[in-house]
Amino acid sequence: MHLVQVYGAGCPRCRETADVIEKTAEKLGVEIYLEKVTDLGNISDRGILQTPGVAVDGIIVSQGKIPTEEDLKGWLENK
Repeated sequence: MHLVQVYGAGCPRCRETADVIEKTAEKLGVEIYLEKVTDLGNISDRGILQTPGVAVDGIIVSQGKIPTEEDLKGWLENK
């Protein structure tokens, strides 16, 4: 199981990012625990400069964009 964190204040792009992650993980048959981090202090502490930010198993893999299915496939299948 992978811990996937979406960093953002809950804007539409952040919600869409979480939705894409959930749907892609289900499609790939990869088990994830999705956590939405909305606290600005936590976002800043992790060094996220643009939201949405995404971390997989504690490693920041994306900032400022909605990840594609191909991005997610690489992050979730290669770990």
